[in-house]
Amino acid sequence: MKRVLTHVPQAIVLLLLWIVILPVQASEPAEYDPSVCADFTDGSPLSEECEAMIAAFPRPQVEEIPQDLFTLSNYSFWRVGPDPVTTFDAPSGNPIGEIPQGFNFVNAIDLSVDGWLQIEGGNWLQRDVARYTEPSYFTGVTLSDGLENPFAWVLDLSRIAVSEYPGGPWEPDTGRFLERYEQVNIFATAYDDEGWRWYMIGPNQWVEQRFVSKVLPVERPEGVSGRWVAIDLYEQTLVAYEDDTPVYATLISSGLPNHETNEGLFTVWARLERDGMSGATGAPSAYALQSVPWVMYFDDSISLHGTYWHDLFGYRQSHGCVNLTISDAKYLYQWFQGADPNEDGDIVNYVYVYSSGEYGVTASGL
Repeated sequence: MKRVLTHVPQAIVLLLLWIVILPVQASEPAEYDPSVCADFTDGSPLSEECEAMIAAFPRPQVEEIPQDLFTLSNYSFWRVGPDPVTTFDAPSGNPIGEIPQGFNFVNAIDLSVDGWLQIEGGNWLQRDVARYTEPSYFTGVTLSDGLENPFAWVLDLSRIAVSEYPGGPWEPDTGRFLERYEQVNIFATAYDDEGWRWYMIGPNQWVEQRFVSKVLPVERPEGVSGRWVAIDLYEQTLVAYEDDTPVYATLISSGLPNHETNEGLFTVWARLERDGMSGATGAPSAYALQSVPWVMYFDDSISLHGTYWHDLFGYRQSHGCVNLTISDAKYLYQWFQGADPNEDGDIVNYVYVYSSGEYGVTASGL
């Protein structure tokens, strides 16, 4: 008869666990150090050290900010036009005005009457001339490493496969597919024959720079202190700083060609929780937008603000303003308000707009 061991001393159990676990712990890198992968830029087999680094840190060490669920849930945004739209004093009532031709959005405050909607300001529209628009739920992230290690957001609007080497074709056999707004670490950088940068975002998994927005640190401008933001027009990103320390990053949409966002150093001169915006009335580029949330003006009429009419962050889309998602705009609005006053008792928030490269590519759409 076999003897069954029913009791094992605790010391022996701990010793066995230590023997099993020790090799695994020893092979994992103690800290995030992508430099161990920097020399592997041609698709050749990676070193054990590089493979261990990627396995231990498959995603950026960042944390998404809370969503502005109040605005996202309690406001109802509708596209009207582009043709002129008649407004009424009541459902099936008298015509009292017109929303001119253009790119127009309204905030609906009453949807209880079948076939009609009441908009901010009290007027009514026939519902069939309006189209409901759901805002973006994307959010930026807080940073724990001060941007010592690079990461990026995936931009492409379709699901794409990675390449096995810089300049290579998309390769579905890798099993790695990138989704819109996915966050990726950058373990190595290489260049193809046309001069485009390629980033290794996994073990011999490469993506071209035009499909992602890389978050880059920038030197603090002279005279700036406290809380300030840097807007990179090339990468279409925003990074918030406490003096020299990056603390938050997100995607933005800046001005389209002929409506470029100006580069330079500015200060926020006005803040409004809600503001209507309009311009170019009568022109093909005319627009009117109700209840734009979390507005921070910094360059005359140019502002940072929440945006509910598109979900193309990372691409140029605006008439010069810096578009943010509603959640990102609220976060920055409140973060700016929490800055320490200067010697005169004023809160001064700086906005530094620059470009880390030559830019000009936009996404299709509005």
